[in-house]
Amino acid sequence: MVCSKCEKKLATLATPDKWKEGSKNAEVGSSGRKLNENKLLSSKNKAKFAPYEARCRVCKSRVTQTGAHYCQGCAYKNGICVMCGVKILDTKLYKQSSK
Repeated sequence: MVCSKCEKKLATLATPDKWKEGSKNAEVGSSGRKLNENKLLSSKNKAKFAPYEARCRVCKSRVTQTGAHYCQGCAYKNGICVMCGVKILDTKLYKQSSK
């Protein structure tokens, strides 16, 4: 569960959208991507390839999503955003297990 603010922070694909004319990652030039560039090797964020570094703030289990602070189970159980922890939905009347 991700809130509307954190949807912008989600990871983008390494391959460009060639079939779309106005897509932001298909532009070639100064504002877009470079020609013949391998996006995986020339990435600015090198910590992206260590996906199991972060831990959940609630249950201390490993988090697979980059930029996330909570695991999917804890986020769903508490009704919060995975990345920022903002309350998204009210889970007061939900019947959930204690695990």
